[in-house]
Amino acid sequence: MDYLWSPWRYAYVSGAAHRDVCIFCEMGSDPARDRERLVVHRGNFNLIVLNRFPYTSGHVMIAPYKHVAALADLDLETLAEMMALARTLETVLRNAYRPDGYNIGMNLGRAAGAGIADHLHFHVLPRWIGDVNFMTAVGDTRVLPEDLNTSYEKLAGFFRQAGAVP
Repeated sequence: MDYLWSPWRYAYVSGAAHRDVCIFCEMGSDPARDRERLVVHRGNFNLIVLNRFPYTSGHVMIAPYKHVAALADLDLETLAEMMALARTLETVLRNAYRPDGYNIGMNLGRAAGAGIADHLHFHVLPRWIGDVNFMTAVGDTRVLPEDLNTSYEKLAGFFRQAGAVP
């Protein structure tokens, strides 16, 4: 196969770099639009949002409401809640997806791979043995068995059931 068309990615490659408004600040601004923006949980200082262009099903990000690019610019309460939410996500993702492991981390700065370098965010991804297959390794293409609306319902439902307490 010479081409695998994924026209949905055009929104990412054409728009992400040309936005006037930070997507994480926009997501934090209006709780009434959480479903549309895929925000699955709001903490006191951070939100959890599905990655619109995920590496795996259940790929979420934790972003502070405060618009900063460096960890040194966050207060300790925000950092502590970010880690508590990562810990909660480990449990939520285990219950929702039964993964074999997790990738958890940040890309700080464009040179480190940050797609949105001006607003730091923490990635949490469930992983499975064998989830890196031919399509990912050779074709540089991800195959996801679940659409974002299903992922949203699944993860937001776990937070609603748990009372959303990190």
